[in-house]
Amino acid sequence: MTKSPNIIPITDLRQDATTLVKRVSASRQPIFITQRGRAAAVMVSMEVYEHTQNEIELLRLLARGEQEIEAGKGYDLDVVLAEADSILKDIQQ
Repeated sequence: MTKSPNIIPITDLRQDATTLVKRVSASRQPIFITQRGRAAAVMVSMEVYEHTQNEIELLRLLARGEQEIEAGKGYDLDVVLAEADSILKDIQQ
């Protein structure tokens, strides 16, 4: 079941910003802010924002990889996997 979005006017944000920041951080759900009855902004927790940015970066890398493949550029899969394993080992240490 889809939850209805949290929509608040900007005046509510001005009056009770602290509570709204706590709510968005705890719920991990966005709050849509309206101004003069129109959508003006979206407030999300830092955790959600960072996760979204990481997903966007991953999609950019995938798109760039597809472009390189189409252009005839590329790398041997075994070399890429070995490099990925090496990076993961470094991160885990």
